[in-house]
Amino acid sequence: MTLQEIISDSKSVVFFGGAGVSTESGIPDFRSVDGLYNQKYDYPPETILSHTFFMDKTEEFYKFYRDKMLCLTAKPNKAHLKLAEMEKAGKLTAIVTQNIDGLHQAAGSKNVYELHGSVLRNYCMKCHKPYPVEDILNGTGVPKCTCGGTIKPDVVLYEEGLDNATVEGAVESISRADCLIIAGTSLTVYPAAGMVRYFRGKHLVLINRDPTPMDDMCELVLHEKVGEVLDKIVI
Repeated sequence: MTLQEIISDSKSVVFFGGAGVSTESGIPDFRSVDGLYNQKYDYPPETILSHTFFMDKTEEFYKFYRDKMLCLTAKPNKAHLKLAEMEKAGKLTAIVTQNIDGLHQAAGSKNVYELHGSVLRNYCMKCHKPYPVEDILNGTGVPKCTCGGTIKPDVVLYEEGLDNATVEGAVESISRADCLIIAGTSLTVYPAAGMVRYFRGKHLVLINRDPTPMDDMCELVLHEKVGEVLDKIVI
């Protein structure tokens, strides 16, 4: 079956997406040849984006974070827009994303489970007062709350656990779907990647530029750009 036929045949589609969904909006991924993990910094990005590093070297963390993690000029691409259209039409029931850029919501999607949080949300670690991302981007050094506490992005750093309510909602949506589209992810980041194992439905589809460990388990595998594939779908 083609992707168009699979989607037409499905009543409850869930989309599970990774960094490859946002690269077409100009946001760099982490593990590709030109991704963040292959660029040179004083510390490896994986170290910088850890809880320990954030607590011990907060100023260094924010130098990297402002420079590389805040892509606020990025706009939703064809993938984000098509998914929002599918949800509005009642075909797509949920988006489960590993991305932290908020582009699914910017495109109009409502039921989005952000496994790794969002750069758009920031809060004081002491009093929990929220702060907009613009305050972080336009500031210097370590951002401080009016109460004196350190402001932290609402993103899941290495060594930190995922939000329980978000995980439960994502797993429930995946387990109830009759079609799961996995896209733009290498399926190597756990525990997020393990969630696709909860799928018990009829159609399992994978769209990713490179091969993944799950290619041989899927009904349909497309090694193409996510936006270009989804843009062709007629709802």
